[in-house]
Amino acid sequence: MAYVATRGGERAIAQSERLYRAKLGRIDKARVESVAEALPMLVDRVMGEASLYEPELAALALSQTGGDLYETVLLLRAWRSTQPRIAVARPVRQEGLFTHRRISAAFKDIPGGQILGPTLDYSHRILETGVLEDRAAVPAPVTPADHPAPAHHPSLADWQRAQGLLETKPRAEVAPEDIPDVTREPLLFPAPRAHTLQSLARADTGGVLALGYSAMRGYGNAHPTVNELRLAEAEVQVVHPCGTVFSAGRVRVSQAEVIAKESKGIRLGFAATLGWNEVKTISAATLDLNAPGAAKGSPVEEEFFLYHTEPVEASGFCIHFKLPHYVTFQSSLDAIRDAARAANAQPAPKVEEPAE
Repeated sequence: MAYVATRGGERAIAQSERLYRAKLGRIDKARVESVAEALPMLVDRVMGEASLYEPELAALALSQTGGDLYETVLLLRAWRSTQPRIAVARPVRQEGLFTHRRISAAFKDIPGGQILGPTLDYSHRILETGVLEDRAAVPAPVTPADHPAPAHHPSLADWQRAQGLLETKPRAEVAPEDIPDVTREPLLFPAPRAHTLQSLARADTGGVLALGYSAMRGYGNAHPTVNELRLAEAEVQVVHPCGTVFSAGRVRVSQAEVIAKESKGIRLGFAATLGWNEVKTISAATLDLNAPGAAKGSPVEEEFFLYHTEPVEASGFCIHFKLPHYVTFQSSLDAIRDAARAANAQPAPKVEEPAE
């Protein structure tokens, strides 16, 4: 055993938890609603990493953990594991997404056109310090477009395949209920394509960014260009037991396709996640792009990045080092002391006098 139980009794443990809770203060519905309203991007991030689309519960978990993202994701995943699965939604197609933002860095003109949508990409980053002096920061009203963009857009990758730019691989249709589920099955390697994309969808945003950035800087085998980036809402369609298809509502989703030029054409990497999280999907798609043929142990090898971007397992392993490790550490000290005693017990080496 690597560590022994914490000593001090139940009273000390209970008091330490009370101290933590006291620093967070009162948690009520008003606080949860304010978190959901003020921090929508953070709510989206934790929903994606928890594999659970429920903004209210995500805001509650953030309030309950004081904003500790790893505790938040762990809390949401634990709650999710207690819920029954009552249905499997129908597959979502790109052309069926209700699109808010759709851009391409690879092409100026794409079928259906580009939609800038909500973004700070071209904005000055200025801190609104006047808010601290009781001067509210009120956003300027949005001017309605003369010609609103259509809600649905075609797949750019499908258009590229039709042009012979992308490799066309035959894809067998799989029933939704037969798709392997990484939340219920162990991750084995080589990983099924479904497990790879599911793991990237719920991977830690910071971890994916770090490894994706390493590939972008030259530690991978392909440099990415954003083929298509979308922020959208997906219709969740479910088949009723009587056979009727109905909508259970919409969920926010992000997806990114990145490409790299090759001698035979264009290679594509893909990623998608719940919520709006552009940096994660671009980074994850970059890892997907670089994975084929990656060297063993490199940051873009599938086994490396899927294991090391799993937020609950990674944070749990890191945090467990805080627990007592007396047994193993004391045994190491005993070995050091024994070696020191053995060294001191040996007679000093005889030094011969130089001949006159």
